[in-house]
Amino acid sequence: MTLVRDQKQEVIVRFQKHSQDTGSPEVQIALLTERINHLSDHLKSHPKDFHSRRGLLMMVGKRRKLLNYLMKVEIERYRTIITSLGLRK
Repeated sequence: MTLVRDQKQEVIVRFQKHSQDTGSPEVQIALLTERINHLSDHLKSHPKDFHSRRGLLMMVGKRRKLLNYLMKVEIERYRTIITSLGLRK
């Protein structure tokens, strides 16, 4: 299941750079992280759902690519998004 419109709007408002920003890497990473968290909870209760697991792995790969891009372009934005989402331990 995808994010509810209200949840998605909250994430966009929290990570956007300006009022019309919906496509910056930070927003895309935050949205993917929300979907990944939701799907990983689903997979804990449905361990044999292999189709959803494949989708989860694809989302994780896409988020990794966006994070690598952000790290190459501007390291401070990368560090900020990592700490705000709590991706690294």
